[in-house]
Amino acid sequence: MESRMIVEEIKKLIRNVPDFPKPGIMFRDFTPLIADARGLAAVVDQLAEPYLGKVDAVVGIESRGFIVGAPVAYRLGVGLAIARKPGKLPFHTYDQAYDLEYGSATLQMHQDALAGKGRVLLVDDLLATGGTAAAALQLVRKLGGNVIGCAFVVELDALKGRERLAPVNCYSLIHYD
Repeated sequence: MESRMIVEEIKKLIRNVPDFPKPGIMFRDFTPLIADARGLAAVVDQLAEPYLGKVDAVVGIESRGFIVGAPVAYRLGVGLAIARKPGKLPFHTYDQAYDLEYGSATLQMHQDALAGKGRVLLVDDLLATGGTAAAALQLVRKLGGNVIGCAFVVELDALKGRERLAPVNCYSLIHYD
């Protein structure tokens, strides 16, 4: 049996939930994907592969980015730093505010999260408008890191999130219009 899953097989493990969290939204639920051992392994291997030997740290973005980021960091042989919502980190932090569709939010990272780790890969489950990833990118820069790439399980192409992250390269396994 082939251990490497192709993108179409991975995509079949993502559940579509219409009208969540509000009417008109099609939520792409990746919990069935990460519950499948082959699916999870395929996602981790395929997200890590383009960055083998090219990064010093992975930054996982709260919260599903932790789920994917930790095994990707392990696969790359580097540590994981985390970008969290305010009030969750116990030490000195830097903050980065960003706009949401309705309102604003903030991400934080420990000031020493990337000490001596210059080349950084941002990892999250989903790229939509790019606001959260752009805030994480700014935080990495505040900490002296250089984001050499962003890796996502799913990208919603119609929302053009990668444009907010340019010129940083974005790699996504699964694309939806």
